[in-house]
Amino acid sequence: MSREIAKRVLRIERDALSSLINRIDSNFERVVNAIYNIEGRVIVTGMGKPGFIAQKISATLSSTGTPSLYLHPAEALHGDLGRVTKDDLILALSNSGETEEMVKFLPIVRKIGAKLVAMVGNTGSTLAKNADYIINTSVKREACSLGLAPTTSTTAMLAMGDALAIALLEKKGFKAKDFALFHPGGILGKRLILTVEDIMRKGRENPIVNEDYTIKKVLLAITKARAGSASVVDAKGKLTGIFTDGDLRRHLESQPDLINKKVKDFMTKNPTTIKKERLAAEAFDMLRSKKIDEIPVVDDKKRPVGLLDVQDLLKAGLV
Repeated sequence: MSREIAKRVLRIERDALSSLINRIDSNFERVVNAIYNIEGRVIVTGMGKPGFIAQKISATLSSTGTPSLYLHPAEALHGDLGRVTKDDLILALSNSGETEEMVKFLPIVRKIGAKLVAMVGNTGSTLAKNADYIINTSVKREACSLGLAPTTSTTAMLAMGDALAIALLEKKGFKAKDFALFHPGGILGKRLILTVEDIMRKGRENPIVNEDYTIKKVLLAITKARAGSASVVDAKGKLTGIFTDGDLRRHLESQPDLINKKVKDFMTKNPTTIKKERLAAEAFDMLRSKKIDEIPVVDDKKRPVGLLDVQDLLKAGLV
């Protein structure tokens, strides 16, 4: 029984969303242009369940390049309308378009001079009649069997808000680097912002040894740096290989006198490298795809300037 009810709810909401597609017309384009051209912010407001949707729409707009804030309609009548300026645009959500608190602040919004977009289910409502633009989010019925709880109507508002935000994102040419600016926290932000240079080991933590060094001397350098490998260079300082713990273990049994031999004969030659300007997330993808734990960081002349260990990526929270 519960499964059938759930399926019915999803079908009702699916059909409602499908009906919105035909409402994306020249009017929707005008709303997008109006928001695109404002000098202020998009102030999103809604009462009750639409209020929660308004908060989400405001957050989505803000994170995709359109400055926005949420305004509670009741609080607006008690001083918070002071946040609104003539340069702002108000996006008001109400299925009935007759929400008391929102209808009450309409004259004040007009006096302030802010533009008003009504996202409503009733295009003949007071809110719609007083708006500069109307976005029709009417639905045939709520998914609630009583026809009372806001369900389909709020889903329609949420989807239309997403459509607005993404249309604006693309119109503004908003890129991944811009997105990263507003999402510095968490894995998402780190993957978009952190470069190899930000987390690579350098200086004393980046052991660089000459290819004529003995394995013993190389191991001492690795131990001193508390690293898992050493970058091997020629006389000109150009990277020729890397010596890792894996290289040591592979040759130790067959070479009893290994520690007294030259590293150039047992190193991994022409190792995978990366530039310091690359994203740390790219380095992680390289390590994972090639199944290696360390990667030397080199400059344009292939001289090692750093070392990136998988542990560094773990500490940076990229994994």
